[in-house]
Amino acid sequence: MNVYLAEFIGTALMILLGNGVVANVVLKGTKGNNSGWIVITTAWALAVFVGVVVAGPYSGAHLNPIVTLGLAIGKGFSWALVPFYIIAQLAGAMTGSFLVWLIYKDHFDATDDQGLKAAPFATAPAIRNMSSNLVSEIIGTFVLIFVIFYFTDASMGTKETVTPIGLGSMGAIPVAFLVWVIGLALGGTTGYAVNPARDLGPRIIHFLIPMKGKGSSDWGYAWVPIVGPIIGSVLAAVAFLLISK
Repeated sequence: MNVYLAEFIGTALMILLGNGVVANVVLKGTKGNNSGWIVITTAWALAVFVGVVVAGPYSGAHLNPIVTLGLAIGKGFSWALVPFYIIAQLAGAMTGSFLVWLIYKDHFDATDDQGLKAAPFATAPAIRNMSSNLVSEIIGTFVLIFVIFYFTDASMGTKETVTPIGLGSMGAIPVAFLVWVIGLALGGTTGYAVNPARDLGPRIIHFLIPMKGKGSSDWGYAWVPIVGPIIGSVLAAVAFLLISK
């Protein structure tokens, strides 16, 4: 295991489970069909938990280019590692998405609605208004990155004698809760991509695979879940630096 393999595997698992629950909820004839937004947001939070559990000890479990970007700006993460982290994350997202298609292939084929067939791959707005959609992604991402900056390791004792407490895999719970509440509170407008790799990688897979009646990959919208999270991440990092001075 190394940092790049950890990012690849962690992101692939996160997308397999996160996009997998979308497929389970929206595609025709699945056991979870039409089970709703609570199921999607909860499973996405748990998907993040799984990815962080696997990748965390090795790479810090960024699993998201804008987390890598934000930490490089606000926490001094090495800029030399940034492009390779992002490549690993994008490759992991594409792999996880491809596996979702393999698992649910019969249900993709049985679903007639092209929008529903695309939903397990990439986000789409509930109301298409590019400026509003962009603002939604900026704010959702700002919350994600800004709160991540304030995560602390568990410890006990006085200020003079602080003893770290190793929580093992349970240390991944805070980020899962954070993603969960962002989905529940802010995700209703755009599907809360807040992760360019999560949206772009699966969108590329949707474009490439020979899916029956798949329709458009909606490249006209694809820039929103890339540009919005980048802006939100930069703003969160700058805000953190200003407040921390």
